[in-house]
Amino acid sequence: MALVIDLKAGERVIIGEAVVTNGPQRATLNIEGDVPILREKDILRPEEATTPCKRLYLAVQIMYVTGKATPLHEAYFQLAREIQFAAPSTIEMILEINQNIIAGSYYRALKAAKRLVQYEAELTGHV
Repeated sequence: MALVIDLKAGERVIIGEAVVTNGPQRATLNIEGDVPILREKDILRPEEATTPCKRLYLAVQIMYVTGKATPLHEAYFQLAREIQFAAPSTIEMILEINQNIIAGSYYRALKAAKRLVQYEAELTGHV
C-alpha cells in the first residue's frame, strides 16, 4: 500500500536521505516502499536545535533518516543523561525513546522525542 502525501506549494519533505521541495503548486506524492519520510513540520534543522531536548530530537531524527543509530549513541545517551539529571520528570519519556531506538523503531522514537520537546517547552514556559 502506497503512502500518499499532499504537499503545499513550496513545502519540503525528506524522503530517505533526500530533501524534496515542492514547486509553486500543490502536489500529491504516492510513495511505495519502506523509506524514512519526514514532512517539513517535523524536520528540525541543526541551527534550530537550541535546547537539550531539541538536540536530542535532532539526534533521533538523524537516526531515523539514516537508519543508523550507532554513530550517534554516545552523543544521544550523554544528552539523555543530562536531560534526566536536570529534569527527572522526563525519565519516562526518555525511557520510551530509548526502548524504540533499541528496537530499531526510529519513527516511534522520533514521535516520542517530539513529545519530549513539547514537554520541555511547557517546563521552560513556567520559569
